[in-house]
Amino acid sequence: MGVVTAADRVPGDRARGDRAPKQDRSRATRQRLLEAAVACLAERGWAGSTVSVVAERAGVSRGAAQHHFPTREDLFTAAVEYVAEERSGALRALFPQGATDRAAVVTALVGLYTGPLFRAALHLWVAASNEEQLRPRVTELEARVGRETHRIAVELLGADESRPGARETVQGLLDMARGLGLANLLTDDQARRERVVGQWVALVEAELG
Repeated sequence: MGVVTAADRVPGDRARGDRAPKQDRSRATRQRLLEAAVACLAERGWAGSTVSVVAERAGVSRGAAQHHFPTREDLFTAAVEYVAEERSGALRALFPQGATDRAAVVTALVGLYTGPLFRAALHLWVAASNEEQLRPRVTELEARVGRETHRIAVELLGADESRPGARETVQGLLDMARGLGLANLLTDDQARRERVVGQWVALVEAELG
């Protein structure tokens, strides 16, 4: 049998061959838009993060941005979902073989809430509190993200939630980390944060056994 050349292929084969690079470009464009949206939220807040600004930062046209995300709310809700997935992935990547050091887990959790990804999410929360169209979508998303983060924390900390107080201890830890993330918006008080984290490590060890 001879070698089939590009000229020998039927039109359907060529169409399938052309489709893959087009899909790859589309995925790459969507990824750039999400990353640009996150960066804009962290740096400019909701008011300064328009679709045009995000599209310019991503290096694509406004029309291309609206092809992927028809509305501003679509774009930024997807961006926060992307942020949440990145946070979960980043935490898991720190302990690929599972965690044995609870102090490291507590520190990693706090790191998630005091970094730029959480800062971007906070700006969307503020916007959602005033935007009726955005609020239900962000509320639903954050509830799902909260459940996932809690589940990951329980797994990494080796918490037995049948034990009285264990679930509340994990949730309190996440609430504390979120509070430190809020405080970090105004000032980076690392020394105080380290003392708080140290105290929570002791509490977690005492409560989870």
